[in-house]
Amino acid sequence: MVIQANDEQLEKALQGDKPVLIWFSAGQTAGIDLRKALEKAAADFQRELAVVMVDTNACPMAKTRFDVEKHPVLVGWHNGESIKRRARPWASDVVGFADVLKTLAPAPANPNGNVSKTEESKKELKVINKPVHVTDATFEQEVLQSELPVLVDFWAAWCGPCRMVAPILDKLAGEFAGKVKIAKVDVDANPGVSGAFQIMSIPTLMFVKQGKIVGQAAGAAPEAALRDALNQLVNLQIPA
Repeated sequence: MVIQANDEQLEKALQGDKPVLIWFSAGQTAGIDLRKALEKAAADFQRELAVVMVDTNACPMAKTRFDVEKHPVLVGWHNGESIKRRARPWASDVVGFADVLKTLAPAPANPNGNVSKTEESKKELKVINKPVHVTDATFEQEVLQSELPVLVDFWAAWCGPCRMVAPILDKLAGEFAGKVKIAKVDVDANPGVSGAFQIMSIPTLMFVKQGKIVGQAAGAAPEAALRDALNQLVNLQIPA
């Protein structure tokens, strides 16, 4: 069931071992579709996560902690940190958040005392809500061996266009959490990788899926174009 929580109840949920899906309002009433989506998530994944609604007008601590102003905010919480956040959420956002959070739920022990999901899988799902900084030493593991498709951003601190695209990639990393990993390679600090792939200008964006380079583009692309490219990457079928 959906919990209508005060500050104390919210804190208890946040301290629990389950991921928490939280809808914060500033006195607004959840729309019918959004309310149904929250109730469905609570019913479908009652073992995997907690679903909480919080009116920040009655919960000042929550309002300050989660920086909720006049618009509703949807937050996915796990292991002491916010892993997904969206202002003015839609019912579809509830579904997407729940799909990611359920994968982070504590796995029940099997009769042999082992967990049914590996810690490695859960660790990867936790870090992909924001860009991952990759080095010469970690490129193969983080990119070529990634179970998720990867967008690699070759950048440098002195590069103006790189600074323009950085906040877009930060946003998209959260939006595509659980679907795409965004990796950043500082070309000055990691000449091995940038040399191996003959990166001649920055920013250069490289698209990788199942260890294969499936696309590459130079220059700072707009947000809409990058979002379309990531959707194509997710849907791309790699021949066996």
